[in-house]
Amino acid sequence: MASSTSEMPEAKEKLKRSGSLGSNDAYVRADKIDLTSLDIQLEKQLTKTWGKANLKSQGPKEDWEIDLAKLEIRYVIAQGTYGTVYRGTYDGQDVAVKLLDWGEDGFATEAETASLRTSFKQEVAVWHKLSHPNVTKFIGASMGTTDLKIPANNSNGGARTNLPARACCVVVEYLAGGTLKQYLIKNTRRKLAYKVVVQLALDLARGLSYLHSRKIVHRDVKTENMLLTPQRNLKIADFGVARVEAQNPKDMTGATGTLGYMAPEVLDGKPYNRKCDVYSFGICLWEIYCCDMPYPDLSFADVSSAVVHQNLRPDIPRCCPSAFANVMRKCWDANPDKRPDMDEVVQLLEALDTSKGGGMIPDGQSPGCLCFTKARGP
Repeated sequence: MASSTSEMPEAKEKLKRSGSLGSNDAYVRADKIDLTSLDIQLEKQLTKTWGKANLKSQGPKEDWEIDLAKLEIRYVIAQGTYGTVYRGTYDGQDVAVKLLDWGEDGFATEAETASLRTSFKQEVAVWHKLSHPNVTKFIGASMGTTDLKIPANNSNGGARTNLPARACCVVVEYLAGGTLKQYLIKNTRRKLAYKVVVQLALDLARGLSYLHSRKIVHRDVKTENMLLTPQRNLKIADFGVARVEAQNPKDMTGATGTLGYMAPEVLDGKPYNRKCDVYSFGICLWEIYCCDMPYPDLSFADVSSAVVHQNLRPDIPRCCPSAFANVMRKCWDANPDKRPDMDEVVQLLEALDTSKGGGMIPDGQSPGCLCFTKARGP
């Protein structure tokens, strides 16, 4: 027998204290074993072991991953093709939460879902390294979890439901001023003071100049993708199609962006570089000055064809100061090589004199600006 009778009290005492059997206590009386205590100890040990195994299988956390326990999602503020933007808080800070739902409707293929996940990682990889007063502050992201909860029925309260595990989210600072597009629409009739036009243009130019200095091409520069603070400071947002500029321009092709803002070389499927953002910026300059939409009476097909083949551009009002109009024309030149870099654009805008005014004259106000007619373009 491996254990003597004299050792039994000691063995029982060990068992009583630990609730488990040691390697030197091979034989004890079965009716003295506390099975409940043993079950608890076993469960704790297994949980600990499995937890370590799961951590190993997941690999190291990315430096941009958020702590979901600190995130509260409140209500919808915008909806898009592949996801929804919510208002919420993260660690006590007001945030916007962009949720991307991929493939949970049963219609997306595995390839489409994989592509969207790749795009998500691309967006996060670009955004989390950026720090500039004219670029929306990135807080963190999650690659999908069942722990993420959203309000039911898109309401401010009520029951909550778990988001599908495939969904991912990006958390950024919340800007209460809304989009630049919304701001311009609000001012369609009265227009903006010239100094406000130049201030917004400079904010956008500085943000783009910073992105280009980091070799990042936004590829979807438009007033809808610019956000405002309550003090009307502009910040660039939405890096869903942004990418690091290729060493070889031939590696960057394909119609990426929004029609009306897209450069001729992009529309024509030719190789392009950061100068496609400069073109889009030129269209934004016109839109900020005029508080109007470019090409409102033309179809998508007409715009695409005319921009590429007929050098179509928005009509610049006669009341527009010539120095500001010249910046527009330089930026939307058909030849990308002739367009200025964004740091040069910043210098051109900083040199403008806004003390004498020169903003767009509202409709119906004397002397009136007679540049706009119904028939525009080809």
